[in-house]
Amino acid sequence: MIICHCQSITDHDIRAAVDWMRAADKDTVITPGKIYHALGKRADCGGCMPLFLNTMRTNENFRVPARRDVPPVLRHLRAVATD
Repeated sequence: MIICHCQSITDHDIRAAVDWMRAADKDTVITPGKIYHALGKRADCGGCMPLFLNTMRTNENFRVPARRDVPPVLRHLRAVATD
């Protein structure tokens, strides 16, 4: 499915870029800008951003794996802060 019409980026392109970035560096923070860069493209109008973000977030390789050396107290701070 086409996600970004301006740059002709598909959901497959986004998933492949996320998989490639995670394989290259398991601790990298993946952003839309990095995905555009990896695909050799640039964001244009931004109308695709909600669908773009949803596509990258639903990829099983999107999240940075939890590190064992980080104390559990520091995990899920955002959920605690908004409660």
